[in-house]
Amino acid sequence: MIKAFVFDAYGTLFDVQSVADVTEQAFPGHGEIITQIWRMKQLEYSWLRSLMDDYRDFWTVTREALTYTLDVLGLSPTATLFDDIAEAYNRLAPYPDAVAALGGMSGVHRAILSNGSPQMLDALVGGSALRDLIETTISVDEKRAFKPDPRAYELVEERLGVKPHEVIFVSSNGFDIAGAKRFGFRVARIARLPQAALAQEVAEEMTGALRPVTFYKALRTQEEALGYAPDFTVSSLADLSRLAVAA
Repeated sequence: MIKAFVFDAYGTLFDVQSVADVTEQAFPGHGEIITQIWRMKQLEYSWLRSLMDDYRDFWTVTREALTYTLDVLGLSPTATLFDDIAEAYNRLAPYPDAVAALGGMSGVHRAILSNGSPQMLDALVGGSALRDLIETTISVDEKRAFKPDPRAYELVEERLGVKPHEVIFVSSNGFDIAGAKRFGFRVARIARLPQAALAQEVAEEMTGALRPVTFYKALRTQEEALGYAPDFTVSSLADLSRLAVAA
């Protein structure tokens, strides 16, 4: 029996691409490339810090990734502008289907397990339309280990009192899906971009040069080839309602 739906936050409930308006306003003509490099380095730095056993919270990692991104592009913001850009990660837009999907779940616990620091998640969730629909928000900061480290997933049982087989873990991030499945959760993958559609998009752009966002999609939106397939694959959060009913 499924007792809890546990959601990833960044890229699953909240759209990381929604920072593009802020990055473009800050540096016209550079918004797309800033957005994509920033997110990829944010994840890479979380993994590097985990591997180096040199934990810093996700707010620090997010700012380090932004520093790298702007430096490599030769862009020099003022301290105030830098802070304003970084703050965009605390104001990400929820995906349009998130409110209805969460609101349609009854009889199961609804929680977030995220790499985000407690302060980031308080701002992100608390400032959104999801604030009354998420019952528990869990930050990996308690374990000082980023997903997909198994220690991060242990927090679900510790905080919610549920066993892994009683959880459907929901994510659109391939690394997170693999980590959660390896840990023992039942896993639902949100596949917003089918592989065939991505392949077509890449093929159409190969006559010139891949846009940064297309390159990002190829790296971060697909299922990883690590042997840990999700139990369920759905095209949107709205499709989770049938799993909630079945649970």
